[in-house]
Amino acid sequence: MPNNYRLAKVSSLLKKEISIILQNDLENDLIRSNFINISKIDLTGDLQFCKIYVTSTAEDVIRKEIVDNLNLSKSFIRHTLGQRIEMRRVPDIIFKDDTVLEKGLSVLKLLEELKNQTQNKESQIGENNANS
Repeated sequence: MPNNYRLAKVSSLLKKEISIILQNDLENDLIRSNFINISKIDLTGDLQFCKIYVTSTAEDVIRKEIVDNLNLSKSFIRHTLGQRIEMRRVPDIIFKDDTVLEKGLSVLKLLEELKNQTQNKESQIGENNANS
């Protein structure tokens, strides 16, 4: 149990510090001009590897470019993390695009369409019954 607490604490610290680095220290116009949010951090039990899932309000093509730029800048981000936080070893970082939000929105859109279709069918049935 203490290991899970440590993982949660380190993940929270990494998320906070990486967010600050992305906002203030990283000099990439593409990253600075778009809203980027760290949605999830997966940290291995030995604290050696870290997958960082990011979301953005940008288009799909731009979002993939943002993730590529973040992966190109990961050595700078890791170095800056090493200066800011006290850890024996800063984990290796991999940035990934988080598509959960898009999938959730598409499911909500489908549910809304189904709701509208059932309402239309119910109103047609009501009209047919009134005409009979």
